[in-house]
Amino acid sequence: MKISELARLAGSNAETIRYYEREGLLPKASRSESNYRIYTAAHLERLIFIKHCRNLDMTLGEIRTLLRFKASPEENCGEVNRLLDEHIEHVVRRIGELQELERQLRDLRECCPDGRQAAACGILEGLSQPSLEKTPGNHVPGVHASFANNINKS
Repeated sequence: MKISELARLAGSNAETIRYYEREGLLPKASRSESNYRIYTAAHLERLIFIKHCRNLDMTLGEIRTLLRFKASPEENCGEVNRLLDEHIEHVVRRIGELQELERQLRDLRECCPDGRQAAACGILEGLSQPSLEKTPGNHVPGVHASFANNINKS
């Protein structure tokens, strides 16, 4: 199958597939006489696996580790369990950071309960105060990049 069909079947896009090939997550496809990439059912299966991992917010490094174990079914999966446990801890930390971010945003929102001129806006005034800058963990990386993350997760 060509890259467009693989992308359609996996619910992905061609650029993401090429990226995964460059990163070594997907094996290079063979080429047709007219130099089109030719993918197999094995590529589709692997791409679906990668996509599922990305949907769980796993890093490319974590996915590489999982793929290594998937390719060696006789290996003990203790490392896979540890990897998932670490990922769960990471998610728990992010949830805490997001809850702190929500608290800060709600506090800021309370600074301007009604519409008024921007010169009197409590939110704009609050954002100008150095106290927010001193708050540790006041930004969760990746939260605002959902579009870019969705492209990379596909």
